[in-house]
Amino acid sequence: MSGLRRTYLVLAVLGAVWPMWHFIAHFRAGGTLAGLFEAWLANDAARGLSVDVLVTGTALAIWCVAETMLRRNWVALVTLPSIVLVGVSFAFPLYLFLRTRPID
Repeated sequence: MSGLRRTYLVLAVLGAVWPMWHFIAHFRAGGTLAGLFEAWLANDAARGLSVDVLVTGTALAIWCVAETMLRRNWVALVTLPSIVLVGVSFAFPLYLFLRTRPID
């Protein structure tokens, strides 16, 4: 595995673990899913960041589908549910990791 692919993999792991650490802390402190969504919309800065992540996730999903159709790299489609279930900070480096694998 190349150094670049290893870097993408490390970033994917960090992008999954680091945000989830904070989400789990929120729930352990008695927070709810509704409360998490409220926090994402709590003020203009939080709303701006939430919209930024939403637009980025949408663009990533479109790119993943378009490139998967072109390259026939079907494994890369696992990125789509990971955008929603984990987040863009995991899905984007995961997609780059899958995209840069050697093609048979």
